[in-house]
Amino acid sequence: MSSAINTSASTSFSIAAKVKDYFQLIKFTLSFTVVFSCVVCYLLAPNVVDYNWLMILLLFIAGMLTTGSANAINQAVEKDTDAMMKRTAARPVADGRMSRNEAYTFALIAGLVGIWMIGWFFKADDNSFNWNAALLSAFSLFLYAFIYTPLKKVNSIAVLIGAFPGALPCLIGWVAATNMINPLGIITVNGKEFSNAGGWILFAIQFLWQFPHFWAIAWVAHGDYSKAGFKLLPADKGPTRFTAVQGIMYSVLMIPVGVLPYYFGLSGQASMWILVVANLFMVVQSIRLYIGMDVQSARRVMFSSYIYLPVVLLALLADKIR
Repeated sequence: MSSAINTSASTSFSIAAKVKDYFQLIKFTLSFTVVFSCVVCYLLAPNVVDYNWLMILLLFIAGMLTTGSANAINQAVEKDTDAMMKRTAARPVADGRMSRNEAYTFALIAGLVGIWMIGWFFKADDNSFNWNAALLSAFSLFLYAFIYTPLKKVNSIAVLIGAFPGALPCLIGWVAATNMINPLGIITVNGKEFSNAGGWILFAIQFLWQFPHFWAIAWVAHGDYSKAGFKLLPADKGPTRFTAVQGIMYSVLMIPVGVLPYYFGLSGQASMWILVVANLFMVVQSIRLYIGMDVQSARRVMFSSYIYLPVVLLALLADKIR
């Protein structure tokens, strides 16, 4: 009897440990943030009038599978470099608890299922497969896993490349709703016309946001990244004033882009002012980094950027023009 109980407890522990490993493999917190932006941008599409919680759940699952696939490939490719860094050494592939083959197998299945779900469940007006959303998802996965990931050791332009798959979830969510990529397209809802540029504006907001966000992370973790051979800061010498200036430049660019949702009729005036204030806040934090030139200032930019994205997206959603 005691042996059976011990066996059962051991099995339960093994299952729990394996589930935990998969949560780490897909970088759950990062994936959740990415999928959150995808879902919000889906809800911001003018033809999404009512909240269908089943469709929201399906998009969330599809997004988590696709993003998780990209992150699993990333960890399999970076097994050796992850093992060098304190921040990532405990990841399942780096630590040896999971083989590269297992990670690649999971990535293949998750990626295919996630991409299929986005195309199948979010069909076009004629009830056909939503190829636009599915292909955008596949392109985003490919860019992150096979271009951005190996490029990180070659040149800091990897951050620019990585910003595309980092921002594409916004456009994917929008296109899942509209099945329209063309920014000049028109969406008609109940006799009212809306510009399809909204999806690209949301993409632009998240695209620009990533530069001060990611460079702040790279500044804080510069020691670890250098040890692993990653080149992620714009200056070869590491954290410099040039990096801080770049952060200020992209933060400033976020201000005019933040006005565009109001200008194109995506959201109202209240959210426009929230975005203006949020963008000015990012500019101030970036300037403080330029003045301080230290890890503490970089960490302030990093945490400010974490707060920025949900505040901006939820403000736009709450103020959506219907």
